[in-house]
Order: sequence, then structure tokens, then C-alpha cells
Amino acid sequence: MPYFFYGFIFLTLHFKNLNMSIILNIETATKNCSVALAKEGKTIACKEIAEQNFSHAEKLHVFIEELLAENNLQFSDLNAIAVSQGPGSYTGLRIGVSSAKGFCYALNIPMIAIDTLQLLAKQIQIEEGIIIPMIDARRMEVFTAFYDKNHNQIRSTQAEIIDETSYQEISETIHLVGDGTEKFKNTLTDDKFVFHSGVVFPSANEMSQLSFDKYKISDFVDVAYFEPYYLKDFVLSK
Repeated sequence: MPYFFYGFIFLTLHFKNLNMSIILNIETATKNCSVALAKEGKTIACKEIAEQNFSHAEKLHVFIEELLAENNLQFSDLNAIAVSQGPGSYTGLRIGVSSAKGFCYALNIPMIAIDTLQLLAKQIQIEEGIIIPMIDARRMEVFTAFYDKNHNQIRSTQAEIIDETSYQEISETIHLVGDGTEKFKNTLTDDKFVFHSGVVFPSANEMSQLSFDKYKISDFVDVAYFEPYYLKDFVLSK
């Protein structure tokens, strides 16, 4: 039988497997401990809890086991693990990434990294302007990036100190989301600023399509060498 025929069968089975992918999504970069199961890029179940004191170490594995059991799935059914890569809490990121690495090693499946700020940006839909998600760092510092109305990143991730002069060069509407925005309501008072107070923490629910898109093109990270995005050089220099 011609070799091209075997190649055709391989590709057909490969894409069929991609279309049936089940991905476990883990988000622990902030106070929200969030886990979602996704099939073909759609969330089928999600568990999360946001508490003042980090409970990720206690809750994360319990949530994962409950999600699998409630959806009649086994760990062996998973095709990949996706994890929020930061920026965010050092403790939270270490817990999430360490767990993801452990599952990937044990199951021999790939790991996918998703930008945490993008998960915040994707929680709102806008017609015009830009989205600036903010994750609280400390004092007047936040982790930020810029996203357009289609949730494409248009400015790199930075750690910023926000004051009354911030973003003066931007004339269009600025949509602010995340737990870092609350402390700036009396600082960023121009009419161009729109505070979406209902969007506080990133969620694994927003990871489903993003992780599936990366899975389809085999955009994986090296499990052995991957490290979360702490932006720690900025934090330690302050």
C-alpha cells in the first residue's frame, strides 16, 4: 500500500484526536483558585473559589478530582494540562505550575501556558477602546498589559506604578478590569476610564478556547524547564 495512504490515515486520526481533546485548565495566579474541564475548546465544568487567605494548596486537587468524578472522566482521559503562567502571586503560581507539571509527567501529556492578563481581558466584550487588565502587585503597583477589542495583546506585560498622569497619552476609552483597579477609582477619574468592577479575578473558564487553540498547533511548553512569569525583577527592585 502506498506510503501516502498511511500518511493520510495518520493525519486523519491525528485531527480526529484533536477535535475530541479534553483539557484540564488550572488558574491560581491570584486569590481565585479555579479549575475547568474543557472539551473541544468548550468548558464543560468549572469549580472556583476566591478567598482572602490563599487556600489553593488545599482546594486545587480536591477541585480537580471532583470535576473528573462528576463528569465520569479519569485522569487518563486528559489530553493536556493548561496552566495560567502569570503574572501574579508567587505562591499561587508556584502551586498551579507545580501541580500541572506533576500531572503532565505522570500522564505523559503536554503542558500549555496561558497568559493570566489575557484571561481577565476576555471576560468583557467591548465595541471600542482598549482593555487594560490590572492584577494587584502591592501598594500602587499593578501588573498590566493592553488588549484591543478582539482581545489581541497590543502592549507587552509590564509592572507599573499608577498615578494621576497614567495613560494621559491615550485618547480612546480605557476599560479597566481586575483586582488591581479598585484602588485607582479616585486616581483615574477622567471620563475615558470605565471600571468593570464585576471582573475581579482571572478564571479557568476563559482558558478553554485559548488552550484548545494552542493544543491544535502543538504550542506546548517544556515541562522540565518552564517557569511562571513572576515579573519578580521589578518587584524585588522596589
